[in-house]
Order: sequence, then C-alpha cells, then structure tokens
Amino acid sequence: MSDNPQQNPTGTLGLTGLTVNAMALIAPGAFLWLTFEEQSLYGAPLAGCAMWFGILAALMLCFATAISYAELSKLYPGAGSSYLYAEQAFLSKTKAFKYARIAKFVVGWASHLYYWVYPGCMVGVTAIFVGYMANQFFPNTFSSAVNPPVLMALVCIVFSLGVGWIASKGVNGSTAVSVAINVIQITALLIFTVIALAYRFQHKQGDVAWHLSNGTPVNYQVDQVNQVDANNKPIQATWSDAAKTPQVDDKGKPIYLTQDRQVTADDLKDKTFASLGLNVGDPYPVLQKDAAGKLALDKDGKPVEAPFTISYLPADAYSGGGPMGPDKDPLTFNFHPTAASVVAPHKINFLIIQACVAILILVGFESVTAMGAEAKNPTKDVPKAVLLSLIIQGAFCYLLEYFAANYFMNNGYTIANAGASAAPIGDMMVLTGTWLFGSPTAGLWYMWIQGITVFLALIGTTLACINTGARVTYAMGRDKEVGELFGDLHVKSGAPTKGIWILSFISIIIGIATVAMYLGGTTQSALDPKYHNFWYSFGLFDPSVYATAPNTLLIVTLISNFGTFLLYMMSCLVAIIAFKEHHTFNGFKHFVVPVFGLVANLGCMLFYIIGPFSVAGMSWKEPFIALGVALVWGIYGAIHFVTHSKKKEKPMFMESPATA
Repeated sequence: MSDNPQQNPTGTLGLTGLTVNAMALIAPGAFLWLTFEEQSLYGAPLAGCAMWFGILAALMLCFATAISYAELSKLYPGAGSSYLYAEQAFLSKTKAFKYARIAKFVVGWASHLYYWVYPGCMVGVTAIFVGYMANQFFPNTFSSAVNPPVLMALVCIVFSLGVGWIASKGVNGSTAVSVAINVIQITALLIFTVIALAYRFQHKQGDVAWHLSNGTPVNYQVDQVNQVDANNKPIQATWSDAAKTPQVDDKGKPIYLTQDRQVTADDLKDKTFASLGLNVGDPYPVLQKDAAGKLALDKDGKPVEAPFTISYLPADAYSGGGPMGPDKDPLTFNFHPTAASVVAPHKINFLIIQACVAILILVGFESVTAMGAEAKNPTKDVPKAVLLSLIIQGAFCYLLEYFAANYFMNNGYTIANAGASAAPIGDMMVLTGTWLFGSPTAGLWYMWIQGITVFLALIGTTLACINTGARVTYAMGRDKEVGELFGDLHVKSGAPTKGIWILSFISIIIGIATVAMYLGGTTQSALDPKYHNFWYSFGLFDPSVYATAPNTLLIVTLISNFGTFLLYMMSCLVAIIAFKEHHTFNGFKHFVVPVFGLVANLGCMLFYIIGPFSVAGMSWKEPFIALGVALVWGIYGAIHFVTHSKKKEKPMFMESPATA
C-alpha cells in the first residue's frame, strides 16, 4: 500500500512557472544542436531540402493538438494530463461512461512510450554532445570522427542521476532551473542566428570563405590524397547501387576515394613550405603555380595558398543525377542556393519525412497539463501555458534558427557534412566564429561557450520530461493501475520521488542503447591507432558494421515519436468525445481542429510503414524496429490490464458514472 495515498501536490505555480516548465522540454537550444544531424541524414540524399517546411508542418500538427489540450485542461484541471482527461471525458457521457477505465489506462499506458523513452533519448544525445566536445578540448585523446563509447556510457550514468536528483527536490526547484535555462538558451540562439545570417550576407558568390578539414577551419583549398586500406592499398570508389559497382573514369582506370592531406614532419623539412607556419597535422594546402608550372611565391618568398571560394550556385546546390542513372548516381541535395529554397516544401514525401522527425523537437507543450494540481489557477493558466510555450519555442525560436542554419550552408559546409557530424551546429559555430572573431581559436571559443548553453538546455529538457513522466505515472499509481509505489509523494518536496528515481535508472539504460550504434548507416573509416586507449576499449565496431547496422539514435527517437503520435491521436479523440454533449461545444475548436490533429498524427505513423518503400534513401530498419517496440509495449499493456484487473478485482467496464 502507498504510505500516503491521500497526499496531493500543492498549488504553487503561476502562468510563468507553468510556461517555462513546458518551454524547457521543447528546448530549442538543445534540439537545434542535437537533431540537425538526424534531420540531415534521414531520407538522404534529397529529403534534407525540406527541413524548414517539415518543421512548419509538424508545428501545425502540434498546434492542433495543443488547442485540444488547452480546451481539455479548462474542463478537467488536475494532475495526470491526458490520463485524467480520458477518464473524465468518458464518465461525462450517458452511454460511453462504461469505457472510462479502459480509455484512461490505454492513454496512460501509451503515454509512457513517450514520457519514459524521451528522457533516455535526451540522456543519450547528451552523451553524444559531450563526446563531440571532448574532442574539441582533447583532440589527441578523443577522435573527431568517432565519439568514445566508454565516456558516453559514463555520461549517461552521471547525467541521468544528476537530473533525477534535481527533479527529486520538487517542482519549485525545477522551475527556478527552467527559468534560468530558458533565458540563457534563447539568448544564445538569437546570437547564433544573427551571426549565421551575417556570414551568408557578407560572403558573396566567389568570395574567399572558410571550410572545415578534419575539424580545422581553413580558408584555403586542401590537397587530396588517396584513402588506403589496412594493407596500405588505395580504396576504389563505388557507385551507390546495391552491388556497389566500382567507379572508373572514361578511360577505364579506377577512381579512388580521397581524403584531405595533412602536414607531416617530412613536409616541414622543406624550408620554403615551412615558411607558411603550419604544424604537423594541419591541413596541407593546395599551392598555386605560375604559368611555367613552378611554385608561385609572394613578395616575402612564401608559397601562395590557393584560396577556397564560396559558392551558392544552383549547379553546385545539387550533385549526382548523371548518366549512370539514379541507382548508381542519385541526385543529391547539398545546400540551398536561395532563401526561397529554404522555406519551400519541395516534395510532399520529403516534407513528411522531415515532419516526422521534427515532432521530437516540438513535443513538450502538453507536459504542463500534468502539473495542474501544482498550479495556483489551473483552469486559467494551464491552457495559456500550453499555447504560449509552443508559440515562443516553436513558432519563434525554431523557425528562425532553422532558417538561419539552413541558409548558412554552402559548398564549404553541405548537408552531407552535417549528416556525418556529431554536432553540425557546433561546426557552423566554429566556421562563423572564426570569420567573425578573426581566428580559428576564437571560433572554437565561441562554439565552446555556445556549447555550455546547449548543455544547460539539455538539463532543462530532460528535467522537464522526467518531472512530467513521473507525474503521469503518479496519477496511474494513485489509481492503482500500476504499482502503488508510483502513487507516493515525498512528504517534504511533494514530488513523486520513487517514480523519478526509477525513471532516472531506466533513462541510463535507454541512453546507453541510444549511443551504442549512433553511427549506424554511415560510412566510417577505421579508428586512427593513436586513439586506441581506455576510452575506446569497448563498444567500438568495425566500419563495415556501421555501414549496414540500424541507427540506434534514430530508433530511440522514433520509439519516442511513435509514443507521441499515439498520445496526441488519443488526446484529440478524447477532446472530440469530451465536448460532444457539452454546452460549450464549438464546431471549429472541438471538432475540426482535433479531427485534423488526429488524422495528421495517424498519417505520420502510417508514413513510416509505407515511406521506406516509396522514398529513395529512407531506411526501413529504424521505423520497423521502433514500430515493433511499440507493438510489444501495447501487447504487454493489454496483458497487464487484464491480469491486474483480476488480481485487484476491479471491473474493466464501469457500471455507472458514480463509481469513478
């Protein structure tokens, strides 16, 4: 039995507190940094062109759902969110009341696929973020291409327990943290947006610009050398077809894969070359030559580096699509040549792919409805907080920052570069910071400072979701639909601490699973031998395994997204039922809007079933694995409901509304 079954949270949160708790979960400061790679990679080689419009489409879906939540929160203020709404909506009906218990259990159980997976996903992406930053601080210990598995696992443990500790202190302490984090991250995002747009505006077609070579920003062209295998033999390039047909030139000679050349100690023995001031490991520049083919020298006798020039030309914005055909040489999107291209929908398939991934970055507005019992004026403030959080973070922050990031890209940093990076926004910050502040070192410092705000945003979004998830489970525990220990509240903090700590430990497991194969589906080179140290002692796979394995980061993201789609669908359905016989019924708000939300959420789920068979570059592995997990969770829930009802001797169907 629960130690304190009658204890309830106390109302302490006003409109500001409620809004910032929801805003913390939406967290644009974290998601721009962390999901841009997923959005660039999934649906490649073309779907990335619809990234901005995909977010807009997802935003419309979320607004339809948010309106339904706002309306429901006016009718049924209290802890439990959709779980509470489902029960009350059915109990208020003259015929459907008998399904009230089934409805609330189905909604509550499905919501756990979102609320209990999402924090683990955030723990995992935090570990990936820390792995990226570790290379920036310790490049001789941590690789820029592959994050250290041991470090990421340790981060999953420490971060999850740390956030769980903050959540256990109660909602007031969590709100204070959320306020500070929201102010910091929005300010940082606006700074990045302004600088990214300024970079594009100040660099005209053909101007000398910056690009990255093995993570180092340079403004010169980098010499190329052949990639070699373990036997020091050059690796022949292949086409994109299933057979991986070897590439040859028009004379039938092999075409080899190349990589950026790096300066060696032998190179620096040449005094003329050494006069450039480069060090071992720096990108090796292409050196200009005169008409006679001799090395061109400046007035000081130094070699002249061939400058890297920026391009926004439509001819460079796309590559591939040659005479070999779409199977071998598919048309590939690189960057947007114009601002109009950024905001264009392009193709409906691309738009849907992007919208289905973008749902992860927008969810959270509904989380505040789980705090109804902790609000001073839930009927008035909770509906406003739901919509305000989505307007501020979604309609303002996301649309602005994603436009800037997409518009920034050029031939020096393409969407393929973004898809291959652990932190593409960090790369963009290095490039723009190097240009604005005058040196690569200054660019790195700019990225590091922005990275701190991202880490704070990650704390905020994970904290908000753990708070919400634990409170939804608290409502089910209070009703004895799950273990009664989940229905306990801490005497001093008023928080469901047992649920919080259980969720924190589950998040460790999900976080480690998230990072286990976060490079799945990408082409990787073998780890440089100099990084064969403790941090890479286990959890590392052969490059051939990464190329064919499903991407675990995407799998966990989609599991959370499927939970979101299910929850939002059912919440829209509950809104329709709740207002059907109510005297305040409004045809637009209580029927048209929730029907649109229901259909749109269902459409997104169905697209993951048919999309892999109709969209080039869309893998079937990740969505089908995620759907499988969702199916297993649903079957387990049905078994639990039936067996638990028999054990507790609780009727599955309500006999009358009065028995609620």
